[in-house]
Amino acid sequence: MQGRRVSQRGMTLIELIAAFTILAVLTTMSVPLTRYKVRRDKEAQLRQSLKEIRHAIDAYKDAANQNKFQIKVGTEGYPESLQMLVDGIVMSGTTDGSKVKFLRRIPKDPMTNSTEWGMRSMKDDPKSMSWGGDNLFDVYTKSLDRARDGTPYAEW
Repeated sequence: MQGRRVSQRGMTLIELIAAFTILAVLTTMSVPLTRYKVRRDKEAQLRQSLKEIRHAIDAYKDAANQNKFQIKVGTEGYPESLQMLVDGIVMSGTTDGSKVKFLRRIPKDPMTNSTEWGMRSMKDDPKSMSWGGDNLFDVYTKSLDRARDGTPYAEW
């Protein structure tokens, strides 16, 4: 009768199956958490980008209300486009033609991964998905997805 080796190495088949099962369960639990974190991060980026653009629009409107530059008739003191906020405006009373810029660049929409934003003018309906083209009063994402609370991202 041969005795068992005391220094056996390795794992039995049952131990391997149990280890792989535990790893599979942990992996399937981590995937939804990862998706949730990615979505939450995109939502935070969207809020920040919207805040940055809206702040620039408000700063432009404030400067227009203070007659710091000549405004185009029909715009009510709002910019004509997002690019106008990046390109800048020549202020009244400057002799060197220097411009004041309200945005360094157009922020990327994290939901669509582009710099194309939906735009609304003063005359547009607040939930409209088309732009009247008169002025730039507000921006929204062109994503058709909904947030975790059920609201469409386009209504943020």
